[in-house]
Amino acid sequence: MIEKIQRIREEIEALKVSKSEDLEAIRIKYLSKKGEISQLFNDFRSVAADQKREVGKQLNELKERAVEKLNELKSEFEDTHSDEQNIDLTRTAYPIPMGSRHPLSLVKNEICDIFGRLGFSIAEGPEIEDDWHVFSALNFAEDHPARDMQDTFFIQRSPDILLRTHTSSVQTRTMEHAQPPIRIICPGRVYRNEAISYRAHCFFHQVEALYVDKNVSFADLKQALLYFAKEMFGSETQIRLRPSYFPFTEPSAEMDISCNICGGKGCAFCKHTGWVEILGCGMVDPNVLDACGIDSKVYSGYALGMGIERITNLKYKVKDLRMFSENDVRFLEKFESAH
Repeated sequence: MIEKIQRIREEIEALKVSKSEDLEAIRIKYLSKKGEISQLFNDFRSVAADQKREVGKQLNELKERAVEKLNELKSEFEDTHSDEQNIDLTRTAYPIPMGSRHPLSLVKNEICDIFGRLGFSIAEGPEIEDDWHVFSALNFAEDHPARDMQDTFFIQRSPDILLRTHTSSVQTRTMEHAQPPIRIICPGRVYRNEAISYRAHCFFHQVEALYVDKNVSFADLKQALLYFAKEMFGSETQIRLRPSYFPFTEPSAEMDISCNICGGKGCAFCKHTGWVEILGCGMVDPNVLDACGIDSKVYSGYALGMGIERITNLKYKVKDLRMFSENDVRFLEKFESAH
């Protein structure tokens, strides 16, 4: 009896499986009601009384080891074959090529990094907004064209809920809940009801910056802009500011940079002027500060905003805005070396 137990134990220790059916065959052979181990328990009744203790001990150990071995084989089989069973036959063949960051993400990250070195932190807000944060708090007149449905995607009226037209709404939300000094940069997607062409799209991306504190001046704004232009486009880049108008800043300006293609000498890209417009800026209108709960008699500030697509066009010479959202791998692969 003991020799038979030893023989079966050696068989069990040597067991291996190559397919799932082998596991069930092992269970039936050794552990089923008519299996070899069950048969040994039946034969145990005829064992001499003085041998029952030793035989019974080895028989129980054999059964425990058989169960352990079966579980081990089952675990090994599942680990070995799990990857094969979960193969998706529709996926791209191995090896799968590594992807790369989208050009807009590359430029956004670079802009945020530059302003981060000036002490600006990133602030974000919802893309579905209300009229107050997008227009009213920013000193837009009730009859301003931007509030027309031909210019803006309104979701509902009374109350007015819309897709934000600029990330300035993040600035108003921040000023409502924080006291100066405030130094934030607001990247994000915005929406405007425009015909889609190589020059415009119904959605695009912006980065806006806001600095509010005591004694902030236009000179501070100009110096920040000059630093940004040189860091983004090269140390030889020059800037110029032209008077402009925005409801939320006074005074306001458009900023041009010397053309980074011809170096300011004049070419087709800059329309032979030597300058290219990249952003709008100005000192925050006192009405905006007051509407957001900041005392305009104590604090002042500047704000600026730029389209990420515009900066990406200047940096990488992309001629068609639609290419940024078409997800053409051939186009995206061009920017792998820009990381």
